[in-house]
Formats: sequence, C-alpha cells, structure tokens
Amino acid sequence: MSHQSEYFPILGIHEFTEKRSQDCNLLFNELSGERRIDEPHKHDFFIINLFEKGKGIHIIDFVEYHIENHQIHLVFPDQVHQWTIEKETVGYQLMISREWYESFLPALRFSSSYYFQHPAFTVSGEIYQLLLHEFQAIKKELNEEKTFWELIKKRSELIGLLIGKAVEGLFKDFEVYNSNPIISKFLNFIDKHFKTERSVSFYADKLNISANYLNIVCKKNLNTSASSLIQDRILLEAKRLLKVSEMSVKDIVYDLGFYDHASFSKFFKAQTGMTPSQFKE
Repeated sequence: MSHQSEYFPILGIHEFTEKRSQDCNLLFNELSGERRIDEPHKHDFFIINLFEKGKGIHIIDFVEYHIENHQIHLVFPDQVHQWTIEKETVGYQLMISREWYESFLPALRFSSSYYFQHPAFTVSGEIYQLLLHEFQAIKKELNEEKTFWELIKKRSELIGLLIGKAVEGLFKDFEVYNSNPIISKFLNFIDKHFKTERSVSFYADKLNISANYLNIVCKKNLNTSASSLIQDRILLEAKRLLKVSEMSVKDIVYDLGFYDHASFSKFFKAQTGMTPSQFKE
C-alpha cells in the first residue's frame, strides 16, 4: 500500500473542470501561446498533447524533450512534468481520468513501458490531420447541451489507435519492448513492488523463470542487468519524491525501504552525482 498520495501536489482531473461534475472523465484544452510550469508536479490522470506548431521544452520524469510541430507528447498518471512553451505554440490537450485510462490503455496497442521510453514523437502530416479531426470532434461534443460520453470515449480510443499506428517501428528499441513479454511484465512487477522488493530472484519467481535467465533477457534486450532496472525505478521515485513532495528526506528513506539515511545518500549520489538535498534544491 503506497502512502505517497498524502505528500504530492497531485492534480486530479476535477481540479481542471469548470463543471466540477464527478462524472467528468475527459477534458479538452487548447494550448496556445506562452506558458510555463516551473514547478514540477504530477497528475493522477493521463494527458495527450497534440502540437500543431510547437516550440519549447517539456520535461517528463526529469528527461527533456523539445516541442516541435506535429508532435504527440504523452504524460502518464503519476509522472512528474514541467514545461516552458514559447509563444508561437499551438496545440490541443486531452486529459483522461484514471478510470478511463485503464480501459484506454489497450487502444495504445503497445506496452506502457515502451511509451515511457518514448513519450514524445513526431507524426506524419496525414496522421496529424486524423488526430486533429478527433480532437476537434471531442471538443465539439463536450460543448453540446447533453454530452454523449460513450461517443467521446470511442473517439479517445481511436486517438489511442492512431498513436499506436504512428509509433509502430518508429524507435530502434520497438521490438525489444513489444516482442518480448518478459520485459514488459518484469517492468510492471517492478512498478508494483519496488518499494519492498529489491532482489532479482523475487521478480524471477513471479515470472516463473530463473534469476539467471531474467538477467540474460535484460542484458540481451536492454543491454542492462535486471538489478539495474530495479535500481532505476527506485531512483525515479526518489527523484519524484524529492522534487514534488512535502516529505522530509527521512520520510523518503523510510518510504523507499532504505536501511538509513547514509545508505540512501550513497545510492542516490552513486546514481546522480548529487546528494538528495542538492537534487531537492
């Protein structure tokens, strides 16, 4: 049971809706002109940004992406993001609630771990037009006197399928994440258990394979060891907590299952070259 929600400035979808209706599962926003979110924060919903014209920087989970024309940028629930968008930017944004997100995921066709590696990508002019059409149809439907939610849900799934079509084979590691089910299952298990389970054998048992074989698969496909994937996830959470939570370093040490402050600092510094408090500042 994670108790991080007490600490995060997490923005729920209801904080963005004027209607404040509880059944609002999707919102549409226009992104135009300059905007900055300097403070990293996280949402408990899924965001799809479609940029017609784009200029600026979007930081998703501490990685910088340049915003360019005809791009899609995805921000998953619980990811930390911030951006600086320059004034010539024109774009559209859908926010999808956590409830809808679960049923929306299959429309993306590929493992979420693949999209975590590639949250920003350029689409062809043709796919851009198809996406734009759906975004605008959703906007129009949301403005109707009586909103037809079922239709909006289907249109959002269509957007997911178009995104899946656009990214297929786009990146060199496409096969790695999508042809080998062990990798995406392993990453999903890490996501669930990283706070309490550090040993490769725990995950190998869950996957019904030997720890040795799990390591071979990771080395062969991702060029990294199974244990470093576990460490990466712990590090990501440490960064998220240090940047966007009210938690003290002491609480973070405890939350992430470290023995003491010294062992956490040593781990963090080895990975980032900074102490936790330097990173926080």
